[in-house]
Amino acid sequence: MADLSVASTQALALTLATGVGGVSRAGLEGGELVAHVTRDDLLGVMTVLRDDPRFSCEQLVDVCGVDWPKRSERFDVVYNLLSVSLNHRIRVIVTTDETAPVPSMSNVWPCATWWERECWDLLGIRFAGLADHRRILTDYGFEGHPLRKDFPLTGYVEVRYDEDRKQVVNEPVSLTQDFRDFHFLSPWEGMTTLPGDEKAHVTRLALANGTSAGVEP
Repeated sequence: MADLSVASTQALALTLATGVGGVSRAGLEGGELVAHVTRDDLLGVMTVLRDDPRFSCEQLVDVCGVDWPKRSERFDVVYNLLSVSLNHRIRVIVTTDETAPVPSMSNVWPCATWWERECWDLLGIRFAGLADHRRILTDYGFEGHPLRKDFPLTGYVEVRYDEDRKQVVNEPVSLTQDFRDFHFLSPWEGMTTLPGDEKAHVTRLALANGTSAGVEP
């Protein structure tokens, strides 16, 4: 099946913007059809996108989050929809903050449960109506949300196997000094003479000093 033409995609964007209540704006962004939706209207819009024959988005491909810490509503929740029958994709974006829940899409597309659990686990985005709010990728008892921009790259807790206790233990991260000091010198540049390369080393020094290298064979 051929991809939709730009004109067809723009026409679909116009239909979204003018014919579906709750869509604040829609258009082409980076070559993709994107619809921005208000949070309170999300469930109704998504139901229309699934059931209306103009859109027929049978599949929810995935749900992901984007963190913008300086915004009052710091999170974008992004839904990627696919219409198999009409051969088009629609990306739906809604914004939220750390406390306001986004309506769960698990009753519209059951697979949304997995994606929403991942958004909750990694970013701390809450979903109203999500029956299963367990973490899905991090370990039991994990604190914080590791994909937030203000979460430290090292994390707060490290997991290791304790040979004396014969069990896996969680403990605060402790970076040894060896791993805290970094330099950008290539190991090949730092090693001036390799074994068997003594002649080349002398020649290199001679060229640097502007003299000839008198090295016996």
